[in-house]
Amino acid sequence: MAKSGKRLTKAREGLEKNTELALLEAVKLVKDRATAKFDETVDIVMNLGVDPRHADQMVRGVCNLPNGTGKTVRVAVFARGDKAEEAKAAGADIVGAEELMQEVQGGKIDFDRCIATPDMMPIVGRLGKILGPRNLMPNPKVGTVTPDVTKAVEAAKGGAVDFRVEKAGILHAGVGKVSFSEQALLENIQAFAEAVNKARPSGAKGTFVKRVGLSSTMGPGVKVDVSTLSA
Repeated sequence: MAKSGKRLTKAREGLEKNTELALLEAVKLVKDRATAKFDETVDIVMNLGVDPRHADQMVRGVCNLPNGTGKTVRVAVFARGDKAEEAKAAGADIVGAEELMQEVQGGKIDFDRCIATPDMMPIVGRLGKILGPRNLMPNPKVGTVTPDVTKAVEAAKGGAVDFRVEKAGILHAGVGKVSFSEQALLENIQAFAEAVNKARPSGAKGTFVKRVGLSSTMGPGVKVDVSTLSA
């Protein structure tokens, strides 16, 4: 079994292994125990009562965090003509069509979020095996296949976070930085939890959100009392 480093061991001091904390208390603790020399990301992990192997139990969506992610997001847009110009005006970092497809096929993926207009999907569809595993494939369900590229680019730049449940019903996402105020993190986490609850699939039975944890990039995990997630 791998041993924890001295820094992480010290950060865990005083943490009860199975104690669930109220959300605000958990946020304070995560901020307090973040000791890395960089601005760590605050991550949320949710254990959901679903089996994503069944289509009617898949959980997927997007949340626009009210206080952003704290990250600089590079956005690529597949578009032509007026829509391409619209995307550039909205602040997209990369805009293109066939030439952008060729770059991606060649292994150049210099972006964090990918948007496409509906007419570009025959081209983008060829990139499914490349973009899919990286969770970059445009999808109308999360607003990244849309004729309104301005709105999509602004949302991506402003703090839109995609989420998708993984095997064993685990879902995770970054919800801010430790440099954020406690209130800003609280608002982001509550907005994210609300978005996940709204994405509850028809096939989910019983308790939907079973367990929740918070942590910073290099810090210890803190268990959160699920009942305190609501705004």
